[in-house]
Amino acid sequence: MPRSLQLREPSVVAIDNNTNKIVRIGKEAQQMLGRTPENISIIRPLKDGVISQYSVTLKMLQYFIEHACGPTLIRPRVMICVPSGISEAEEMTVINATNQAGARQTILIEEPVAAAIGAGIDINAPEGHLVVDIGGGTTDIAVISYGGVVVSESIRVAGNELDEAIMAYIRKRHQVLIGERTAEEIKLKIATVSKNGRNESMSVRGRDMVTGLPATFSVTSEDCRVALEDAVASMIATVRGVLEKCPPELASDIVDNGIYLTGGGALLDGLAEVMQAETGIDIHIAENPLDCVAIGTGKALQSLDNFRL
Repeated sequence: MPRSLQLREPSVVAIDNNTNKIVRIGKEAQQMLGRTPENISIIRPLKDGVISQYSVTLKMLQYFIEHACGPTLIRPRVMICVPSGISEAEEMTVINATNQAGARQTILIEEPVAAAIGAGIDINAPEGHLVVDIGGGTTDIAVISYGGVVVSESIRVAGNELDEAIMAYIRKRHQVLIGERTAEEIKLKIATVSKNGRNESMSVRGRDMVTGLPATFSVTSEDCRVALEDAVASMIATVRGVLEKCPPELASDIVDNGIYLTGGGALLDGLAEVMQAETGIDIHIAENPLDCVAIGTGKALQSLDNFRL
């Protein structure tokens, strides 16, 4: 069995624009969001699940590998999760960056496959399972059977997009600007996507677009439901699209087994209920959905011969 999680860090980097040097990585960089002087930029070098800034990603991977493995003379084998359906060029970019960052070998695994393993699904079984992994940059939907992906789809609507939807709604409805950290806090504390879900409110601070001064106002769960409506509709439409492409025998298995939600987005209040109502299929939220992909990746790396990747 793999060891417990050694490192949990967001893929965020703070860079000094004057020297082009990295100032902070991970949680320390994320805490700087919206609070930096002009010479510091906060960037996400991985955009929508793929590398958008190679050199910064390389430095970030070096940091993560060093902190996860500690001092070692042997370069580690590294398994990296990638969204379903990325191009060969994007795959090679990930492999090259990880090898340069200190890996002796880099193996790729599709995120929904890792999520399924982490959720305790026997991916090599002769039956179909549908996994919906809602991460930060992408939502990956895949039908898995006999250890492989039969049908899959990846959309760039996930946690970051939900935060942006909340920011856009508040800007339009309240004429107030808020930052990413505040939007994420709203999402975690009071957001719902169901009319029968949470009914809460919280006080939020931002900058009034008219006066330019700090403003305090109240946001409700209903505000969040309206803000997230289109994003959730896109997710569900993609799930339905994957189901429509699924071979009949596997579709029957999915009706029996249900749909598994993983990733941080699986914890969004009301999502399972809305998806079940729209698809007519039982929805299961995986145990420990936040860590499913990491846990599944660890298991797959420890037992490569048992998984057909």
